[in-house]
Amino acid sequence: MNYRITQEFRPPFRINALIEEAGSLKVEVILKVNAQFASSITANTVKVQMPLPKCTTRVSFELEPGAVGQTTDFKEANKRLEWSLKKITGGSEHTLRAKLAFSQEIHGNITKESGPVSMTFTIPMYNTSQLQVKYLQISKKSGTHEPYRWVRFVTQANSYVARI
Repeated sequence: MNYRITQEFRPPFRINALIEEAGSLKVEVILKVNAQFASSITANTVKVQMPLPKCTTRVSFELEPGAVGQTTDFKEANKRLEWSLKKITGGSEHTLRAKLAFSQEIHGNITKESGPVSMTFTIPMYNTSQLQVKYLQISKKSGTHEPYRWVRFVTQANSYVARI
């Protein structure tokens, strides 16, 4: 069953992106991901992506101390920063610092050439809308197997974007 909600809800993640100029050809990007769900729940296969200015030549990454199961990459072909996290426990916050180097000086606002930050994730047994299945009836019974009495909730990000 797939559905959409049109009312306000508390999103599972809060994304903060901060861009600080560190010189004429250097910029530091700080990305923070805050999990806003219960600590008993874990998000899997989390991937954060951010388009960077076209003149970006080099990116160096700095993860928080003790970061486990996290990888970073700079896709030079399409000028995109990628940050992958295997698991995020509810209530936790993770930070990535990326230092960008440019081939030429950027004229104008750098935030217009960067972003938005997009995110994909899967959260098993979590339901953002609080929708519940109270009753489920199987209309076609198969003679070969007996159905299990179990309903699985999965929250998946289809288009989760944060503007800078």
